[in-house]
Amino acid sequence: MSIKNELKSALFSLGDNNQAFEELALEVFRYQYFHNDVYKQYVDALGRKYQKINRIDKIPCLPISFFKKYPIRSEAVESKVVFESSGTTGSLTSRHHVSDLRLYEANSKRIFDEIYGPLTDYHIFALLPSYLERKNSSLVFMVEAFINATYSNFSGFYLDNLALMVQKIREAAATDSRKILLIGVSFALLDLAENTKLAFKLKEVADKLSIMETGGMKGRRKELLREELHFTLKAAFGLEQIHSEYGMTELLSQAYAPKDGLFKSPHSMRALIREVNDPFSYFPYFKIGKNTEKKQPTGGLNIIDLCNIDSCSFIETQDLAQFSADYSHFKVIGRFDSSDLRGCNLLVN
Repeated sequence: MSIKNELKSALFSLGDNNQAFEELALEVFRYQYFHNDVYKQYVDALGRKYQKINRIDKIPCLPISFFKKYPIRSEAVESKVVFESSGTTGSLTSRHHVSDLRLYEANSKRIFDEIYGPLTDYHIFALLPSYLERKNSSLVFMVEAFINATYSNFSGFYLDNLALMVQKIREAAATDSRKILLIGVSFALLDLAENTKLAFKLKEVADKLSIMETGGMKGRRKELLREELHFTLKAAFGLEQIHSEYGMTELLSQAYAPKDGLFKSPHSMRALIREVNDPFSYFPYFKIGKNTEKKQPTGGLNIIDLCNIDSCSFIETQDLAQFSADYSHFKVIGRFDSSDLRGCNLLVN
């Protein structure tokens, strides 16, 4: 078995053990240092000696903008697909070269199962018009895999026909005991919420319905605080909570927030929060039970995504984030002023 395949196999044996995650992250770092030319050049340019990198917080994270400028690949293998981010007209878009779609699909399903239970317990309705309108969306690929895994005749994508989607949701609610998940981009969910007739029909099946926002106004609406968005959607649909998904083109793992916008890192991902003015210094990490009385500081969000074995697992994002008081969750609260608008996150401040 090749080193790469050994790393992929180890990914699925990870639980919530932080030590096991750190050990595998260091192995992935060493593999990518020697097999990813762009990442190696970046690490070398920083003057880091790979032999001295022996802790997770010492691993250099590649600025996410590199995905716009270079093909980020570990080994010269053929890409099965190149996922591409959304962008404004004329802007550069991120391109994520992926050679193992089965890994992405299997890992995404496992993460969902860990948080929400088997996909076969759901009917899934997808309201992702801006993503369906373009090619090579990683979110569409993932949701399509989820839809197929439900084995439900009701599950599917809906582009413009909101009335038909609401009708199908109500039919699904009356058919069996499965839960119903409506996953949508923020502006489309707000459009639905403002259609009072359709919103009322969904409110009547609120006991079976969950709504998950993926963020993103795509330039079609004013950006909102996540709290404002959730307040509006909860009132419109009669729900106690709105769920959130944190993902992006450059990542193959996702984090979910079942309530209050608090994301729990899955087995394949860890969040680190860096100092705003020093990208190589982190706030305390894995300090469970500490700082419970104080508000956590805000910093830049770095993500370690071990599913990114074929590209780069160590990403410096342009999101601003905080840890929860006990360090068990993270909250995305905005973006750096100079960063581009993204499709999969709420951008506020």
